[in-house]
Amino acid sequence: MLPQSPSPVADVEPPHDCPLCPRLVAFREGLRAEHPDWWNAPVHAFGDPDAWLAIVGLAPGMHGANRTGRPFTGDFAGILLYETLLKFGLAEGRYEARPDDGFRLKGAAIVNAVRCLPPQNKPLPEEISTCRSYYSLALDRLRHAKVLIALGQIAHQSAVRTAGGRLAAFKFGHLAEHRLPDGRLLIDSYHCSRYNQNTGRLTAEMFEQVFARALERRP
Repeated sequence: MLPQSPSPVADVEPPHDCPLCPRLVAFREGLRAEHPDWWNAPVHAFGDPDAWLAIVGLAPGMHGANRTGRPFTGDFAGILLYETLLKFGLAEGRYEARPDDGFRLKGAAIVNAVRCLPPQNKPLPEEISTCRSYYSLALDRLRHAKVLIALGQIAHQSAVRTAGGRLAAFKFGHLAEHRLPDGRLLIDSYHCSRYNQNTGRLTAEMFEQVFARALERRP
């Protein structure tokens, strides 16, 4: 197993054998038997502990973060995400799709709404709700992160609910901006998934617009 990048919120991360979601635990155990050299555990946050920007992802991808142990590392979605972060000065180094590549985030951190790989990349509502406690703790530690980017609707909903907002008052939409009850600014983006990119729902230009907007709103 490759060495893991240190989490910026290490003291509030879920344990390696987190038992809270039985379906996800069973899926994890099956993958550990099939792929013993993979990470196959809750994926910790990644980035700068003093980040002003927090990127909220959905959940680990099977051949990405669930394999490598670092968010968006080793899957198709990570290519666009990390290239964009480099372009906007929010990362440094060379992204080589492995957790020991020395790639670093500057002023940014990534936290998934759900830390464990869900079957078919679809977490159940109760799993999203259960894992929200870890997302909330991580966000508390990232006290300088006053701007959030939600990658997709589930990430958007977790950000809104964690801040004490009602979903009906915060409608998801690409490039939509929301002032959350906790004072943070939330900017929505379509998820940078392979499907969204291949279908043209999200282009590189559209994705870059989100990060350009975040930099304009930097506190």
